[in-house]
Amino acid sequence: MVQEEKKLTGPDLTQGIALDELADVGMIVGHVGDEEVLLVRQGNEVFAVGAQCTHYQGPLAEGLLVGDTVRCPWHHAGFDLRTGEALRAPALSPIACWKVEQRDGKITVREKRERPASKPRTKTASEPEKIVIIGGGASGFAAAEMLRRQGYQNSIILLSSDDALPYDRPNLSKDYLAGTIPFEYVPLKEQSFYADNSIDTRIGQPAVQVDIRAREVSVASGDKIPYDRLLLATGAEPVRLTIPGADQPHVHALRSLADCQAIIERTKVARRVVVIGASFIGLEVAAALRTRKLEVHVVAPDKRPMEHILGPEMGDFVRSLHEEHGVVFHFEDKVATIHENAVRLEKGGTIEADLVVVGIGVRPRLELAENSGLKLDRGVAVSPTLETSAPGVYAAGDIARWPDPHSGDNIRVEHWVVAQRQGQVAALNMLGHDIPFTAVPFFWSQHYDVPINYVGHAEVWDEIVTDGNVMSKDCILRFKRNGRVRAVASIFRDVESLEAEALMEHSTAA
Repeated sequence: MVQEEKKLTGPDLTQGIALDELADVGMIVGHVGDEEVLLVRQGNEVFAVGAQCTHYQGPLAEGLLVGDTVRCPWHHAGFDLRTGEALRAPALSPIACWKVEQRDGKITVREKRERPASKPRTKTASEPEKIVIIGGGASGFAAAEMLRRQGYQNSIILLSSDDALPYDRPNLSKDYLAGTIPFEYVPLKEQSFYADNSIDTRIGQPAVQVDIRAREVSVASGDKIPYDRLLLATGAEPVRLTIPGADQPHVHALRSLADCQAIIERTKVARRVVVIGASFIGLEVAAALRTRKLEVHVVAPDKRPMEHILGPEMGDFVRSLHEEHGVVFHFEDKVATIHENAVRLEKGGTIEADLVVVGIGVRPRLELAENSGLKLDRGVAVSPTLETSAPGVYAAGDIARWPDPHSGDNIRVEHWVVAQRQGQVAALNMLGHDIPFTAVPFFWSQHYDVPINYVGHAEVWDEIVTDGNVMSKDCILRFKRNGRVRAVASIFRDVESLEAEALMEHSTAA
């Protein structure tokens, strides 16, 4: 999402404000010149930092203070108030910091602090000479970026089966697909980033084999690449339809940038689209294509959308929201065959369609891990530090099943933010930090102008407690099992969502 340019608000901090205007453990937005600045007071200490999240420019003043950090209300990124460093994905870039002057009960901010140059790491005998990352998605990119952020100077090779440099995958089913942002918002970094940081990014070069004993990766080109540490971040691939007509050129899945661009190209001539599947991706696609003024029909075997994740009340709300925007649902039915200009349903109906988008789930890409002999458990089994059954080999993102300290279960989660955070932790551990992955899972879904935030992990629950009104788009739902909150979903309850996440971070399965 892109925030519209707005006029500066709040006090001119170069003129100063009284310390008493800023409540203890409080925040206020002012400006220095033409830049918005967030003032944060904690006791007698005052910080001045950039007022907007570096991910999607979310307003940090509407977020939550947790210790010496501030968290974004939109997508739960977090920043260090002392250094500005991005501590929590999805933000990867720091916010600016300003010098604060306190004198005679007055706070003045005039000068931006220069960011200190990153210091090279002191090499140790155990530091790896060669790190290979397999996968150019959220985990792989976040790992490479974190390695360089930590001052690691040795070889990083990032192998990707994708033909594009790492990009913001959530935008593919949201704003970019809807046509509300330009392509410039899609790449995670410009091409120069990889050269400037000596990251050998080999796009369109998938790994085909991992030899654990030889510590070597074979690439489709025939090259063999040695490694000291290896990160498997192969992600997931869409579940494909096997019905007659599913291989026609107007039938698309949505996973890659190329998939998204093919759908966008088709929308230039298409009039009516059938979306197969009422998943998060399927309904985000429906919303994006309604924004492009296409007629949209959704076919799914469910009684209501996303009920198995969000429950019946939220499912009914999502359905009504899409129907208000003109989406036509065909529930408790499936597509039997796809023709050039129509789909035929199992129950006998026919829907005209010159574009079909399939969103019936994804499956983790496990072939490399399986063929290399790594332990699998409905995913790649990893330790709390994300290390696989082979020493020096880590896994992160959609393929990793890890011991979650909050639920007490071994879980695998297919969320962008989780993948980024796991890539970062894996990077630190490849450098010898031995840090367990303890982040609470988080994802967001966008439907027109309505965001749904979800924290925690609840594959099953026995109670849903609702605070607020779902149909009024003002609610927070707590999914409980045996009396304990396992997950929270919310609409326009951003601070409460952040508070729930912070509370979960300090809870462990009893």
